[in-house]
Amino acid sequence: MKTHFSFKHLLFIGGAVLYSMQISAVKNPVDYVSTLVGTQSKFELSTGNTYPATALPWGMNFWTPQTGKMGDGWAYTYNADKIRGFKQTHQPSPWMNDYGQFSIMPITGGLVFDQDQRASWFSHKAEVAKPYYYKVYLADHDVTTELVPTERAAMFRFTYPETKNAYVVIDAFDKGSYVKVIPEENKIIGYSTKNSGGVPENFKNYFVIQFDKPFTFTSGVKENNILPNETEVQGNHTGAIIGFATQKGEIVHARVASSFISYEQAELNLKELGKDSFDQLVTKGKDIWNREMSKVDVEDDNIDNLRTFYSCLYRSMLFPRSFYEIDAKGQVVHYSPYNGKVLPGYMFTDTGFWDTFRCLFPFLNLMYPSMNQKMQEGLVNAYLESGFLPEWASPGHRDCMVGNNSASVVADAYIKGLRGYDIETLWEALKHDANAHLRGTASGRLAYDAYNKLGYVPNNIGIGQNVARTLEYAYNDWTIYTIGKKLGKPASEIDIFKQRALNYKN
Repeated sequence: MKTHFSFKHLLFIGGAVLYSMQISAVKNPVDYVSTLVGTQSKFELSTGNTYPATALPWGMNFWTPQTGKMGDGWAYTYNADKIRGFKQTHQPSPWMNDYGQFSIMPITGGLVFDQDQRASWFSHKAEVAKPYYYKVYLADHDVTTELVPTERAAMFRFTYPETKNAYVVIDAFDKGSYVKVIPEENKIIGYSTKNSGGVPENFKNYFVIQFDKPFTFTSGVKENNILPNETEVQGNHTGAIIGFATQKGEIVHARVASSFISYEQAELNLKELGKDSFDQLVTKGKDIWNREMSKVDVEDDNIDNLRTFYSCLYRSMLFPRSFYEIDAKGQVVHYSPYNGKVLPGYMFTDTGFWDTFRCLFPFLNLMYPSMNQKMQEGLVNAYLESGFLPEWASPGHRDCMVGNNSASVVADAYIKGLRGYDIETLWEALKHDANAHLRGTASGRLAYDAYNKLGYVPNNIGIGQNVARTLEYAYNDWTIYTIGKKLGKPASEIDIFKQRALNYKN
């Protein structure tokens, strides 16, 4: 599907205001993307609260340079001048924070692990930040780091100086982690359990890192204590350091993948890299972004407008992220962030339906319907595995925002023609969630009983945002009524939602 936009008036898409004149359409749209847009933010003042995600569209794993301290939701800020590592991240926003994260950092000279001691000064003049490729010069270590992602794997390319003390630091972070160095295979495996909520008790992000250069030094790290020749560590905060001597300009590659299912699945995910070279992966990643972005033709002679538009389009193609993997039989499977089981089918996460029900999901229905069809399948699985549709998932149910706008997301997709998934289960989910609430989360409807009885959420029952909740629920009732009509449901089943849709008057 290709849609053509010719801009003679102001067109608002993804928050960008575009002025246009008739000229030839853009050929390589990803070239206009800046992944740094929105990174000049801090807790006190948001100009976007973003980080430079190096990823493929809707990929399971993103990568970002990490300027913030471990656990800081503002993982990368433009005004920072030091990088502590390169982090695999699943963070949708600083407010939701991250889960399953770990980092990789090349260093030279002294043997250090501490995040402040290993940090290196960098300049944006020596930084290349694209959706499919990232490069930066780490001045304190005289190392150039490059990375290229696939959906579940990545390849690093480190260019070292001449030194007898070249190292790579693996930080599995705190809140429970494990690392094992396997020198005979030039490999490191481990897991991170670090999270910000919304996970079952057995949650782990398993990772595997394969190097193309033998180790001459190995060390485990536990609670910031470097343990030479220790190859296996487990505890609150663990890591590893491997080392070797390098010649000037010597390149060392690290192939990385992870899985929420198992080490074996992480090894399967590593095969996404295939036999491609680093540069071939860069070309493939660029082609994928151009293919997806080219489904929209934009004509404009103002380069700033093009940069704004495509930078926003890039952000719109990151979330909801894929939370499924492909097993040894080629089947789609997922670790359930709701019940901790490995189950068949699609799963997506890291999205809050307030406010994406108004903008992102209608856009997906228009431009990427096949992706949203998979996302609807994922919602079916989320309901079957938890008893509720998520209102804010990261990766499981979280308590954030108001409303029951999963109803809007489900209704909008079906009414606009999406098919091929279990709409009857979703219909049951919509009815259920309108009359229930999952304690400690935003899923279902908080104060549904008062709303159903009075026609509004009163302000004297210890629940805030009363007007907002009433308006959201009334709109959500209208969407349920609308899809009910589309599905041919009897009046006895849907008229209650028609009546409640008028509660906005209250």
